[in-house]
Amino acid sequence: MAAFASSSFLALSKSSPSSLSSKLGGGGAFSVAVSLPRRRRPAFVVLAVGGKPTVLVAEKLGEAGIDLLKEVANVDCSYNLSPEELCTKISLCDALIVRSGTKVTRDVFEASSGRLKVVGRAGVGIDNVDLAAATEHGCLVVNAPTANTVAAAEHGIALLTAMARNVAQADASVKAGKWQRSKYVGVSLVGKTLAVMGFGKVGSEVARRAKGLGMHVIAHDPYAPADRAHAIGVELVSFDEAISTADFISLHMPLTSATSKILNDETFAKMKKGVRIINVARGGVIDEEALVKALDAGIVAQAALDVFTVEPPLKDNKLVLHEQVIATPHLGASTMEAQEGVAIEIAEAVVGALKGELAATAVNAPMVPSEVLTELKPFVKLAEKLGRLAVQLIAGGSGVKSVKVTYASARAPDDLDTRLLRAMITKGLIEPISNVFVNLVNADFTAKQRGLRISEERILLDGSPESPLESIQVQIANVESRFASAISDSGEIKVEGKVKDGIPHLTRVGTFEVDVSLEGSIILCRQVDQPGMIGKVGSILGDENVNVSFMSVGRTGPRQHAVMAIGVDEPPSNDTLKRIGEVPAVEEFVFLKL
Repeated sequence: MAAFASSSFLALSKSSPSSLSSKLGGGGAFSVAVSLPRRRRPAFVVLAVGGKPTVLVAEKLGEAGIDLLKEVANVDCSYNLSPEELCTKISLCDALIVRSGTKVTRDVFEASSGRLKVVGRAGVGIDNVDLAAATEHGCLVVNAPTANTVAAAEHGIALLTAMARNVAQADASVKAGKWQRSKYVGVSLVGKTLAVMGFGKVGSEVARRAKGLGMHVIAHDPYAPADRAHAIGVELVSFDEAISTADFISLHMPLTSATSKILNDETFAKMKKGVRIINVARGGVIDEEALVKALDAGIVAQAALDVFTVEPPLKDNKLVLHEQVIATPHLGASTMEAQEGVAIEIAEAVVGALKGELAATAVNAPMVPSEVLTELKPFVKLAEKLGRLAVQLIAGGSGVKSVKVTYASARAPDDLDTRLLRAMITKGLIEPISNVFVNLVNADFTAKQRGLRISEERILLDGSPESPLESIQVQIANVESRFASAISDSGEIKVEGKVKDGIPHLTRVGTFEVDVSLEGSIILCRQVDQPGMIGKVGSILGDENVNVSFMSVGRTGPRQHAVMAIGVDEPPSNDTLKRIGEVPAVEEFVFLKL
């Protein structure tokens, strides 16, 4: 047996026991990437009549971006198209650029008859683009995630200061002919604690500016590098500590299954009475009904909101009409400078894609050849599941420093391209709490932004190379674990899996061998090995109508310690998990949602 080691500098970070990683949602479908896997070549090159492709700009774009496009393409600026008009026009276009107002649906991709090769979203969010349909039709989707960073941060600070001093309410009062100085006494920012929830590009820029206002800034983000936070003078804390100690809370996390309505009745109840909330991220991260109740109860003193669950909000929206709320119509990126920057960024991405280059801002990628996808598909799923499982086992400590991936295969190193598998592990580690879609095109770029370092090792096995892989192992070093039994003899969190009959299985946790299908979710229990344990735990799950799909036990020896891995089709309730933990022989357990 021989080992072939290679390394790839990607990215990593710091996590905490109460971080957003503990709220990971279920896995989404993976939009597979470029046609490789053995030789690199451009994904596509557009050839058009007259030597120039045609780009349809369906919403207003800055002139600098238009000029850049005109250097290489025929540009058609047609705004306010109806869905029917867009579908009619798209069959003559090689690229489409939109903002948030145009819906790029499956109908659009089908109407393009395969000609549309690039969709550019001038901004960050891609909710209005059907990514699955784009990938199925071999169309690359790119966005412009960086150009509006400063503008969004500045708007967050504007809302922070305006809210603290009642600027909007006082302005309306004076214009109504009133002079109510005593009614609009504000609060000072100096010495107050601001919790920045999501310490990415915008969040970190808000933190810098808040420090300049004399505020004490804390932050929560499971993937914020500790050294970057410390350089700004920001303390990274757990989710619960952030919301319970802050005087002001500024939201900068993406909207995912993990963050949807993350501020709700339960979390508002944990906050300091009189807290003030700013949101320039996404409307759906706040339960708006719960916020209205918290405002009425005085738990939340004020809120300043630039985004809403439904935009524009209804005229009778109680939150918008609330006296203690400042509302703006999604102005975060609305500066002249930001609009020009977005125009240039998206134009450069679209032009590069039309030339056959793979854009770092891609949010999906062209299709993999069917024969390659067929062979790697079960291992692709296994890789993502192992990444999701491993990150949920982290409990904070000194923060994650490195991830090591080991592939065991009978194939020669040159005959197995692991970039797609590495991308899927990266996807499993970071996508559920990120606003990017990780794939082969952008995995390294996305991970590097978050400070994640991944090394890869290949173990060459004897035998037939008919199957591309025997197993995949993921190790995370220098971290604490929520489940102590997941720590290997060498001190790392270790999980390993194989594909059996086309289905990914978890085969090792720490030093314990198990065998459980990676479908649905998993409960891991460490217990004293004794008769009746499987029945006891199974009965508790059965009483709550939780269906068990797989169950496996690995042990150190008879009547010693064992780890039981239980696959469940639906998440157990907190009460059910509590009952499992109360079984005397159960020493520790963890629920992992895959």
